[in-house]
Amino acid sequence: MNQQTRNRLIAVVALLVAGAGLALVAFGNIGENLVYYWRPSEMLAQGEKAYGPTIRLGGQVKPGSIQWNEQHTTLEFQVMDSELPEAAFVKVRTTEVPPQMFRERIGVVVEGTFDKGQVFQGSRLMVNHSNEYRAPKSEDDVKKMFEDMRKQDATTAAVGAQ
Repeated sequence: MNQQTRNRLIAVVALLVAGAGLALVAFGNIGENLVYYWRPSEMLAQGEKAYGPTIRLGGQVKPGSIQWNEQHTTLEFQVMDSELPEAAFVKVRTTEVPPQMFRERIGVVVEGTFDKGQVFQGSRLMVNHSNEYRAPKSEDDVKKMFEDMRKQDATTAAVGAQ
C-alpha cells in the first residue's frame, strides 16, 4: 500500500467516524436529556407538553407571594414574567432553603417540574444578581446603601419568621 492510498483510507475512516457521531447525536435520544428554559407565559402556553419534563422556570418573584413554612421547610412563591398587572405567573413550591439574596422582585431561575395541579415543584433555586459594584460617591449614597441593607434584612427576617 503506497502513501497516497493510505492517506485516502485514513480520510475515509475519519469521515465515517464523524458521520456516525453526527448520526448518533441527530437521531439518538438526546432530546430526553434536554432541560427547557421557559418564562411563565411560555410554560403555560405549552399546555400538556409542560407536564413532566425538567424545566428551568425564569422570571421575577411576585411581590406579596412569598410564604415560608419553617416547620416543614417549604417555600412557596409566585414567579411572574414582568411587573405588569396582566403578566403571567406560576406558583412555585420548593423545599430548598432560599439563597440569602432571595426577596420580592428579584430575578430567579427555578429548576423542577410542572404538575397538573398548576404548581411548579422546584428542586433547585437560583437568584439572578448583578456582579457590578459601584462605590458610593457621596455621604447620601452611603446612607441610602445602609438603609437598603436594613430593609433587605427586615424582609429576610420577615420571610424567615413566617
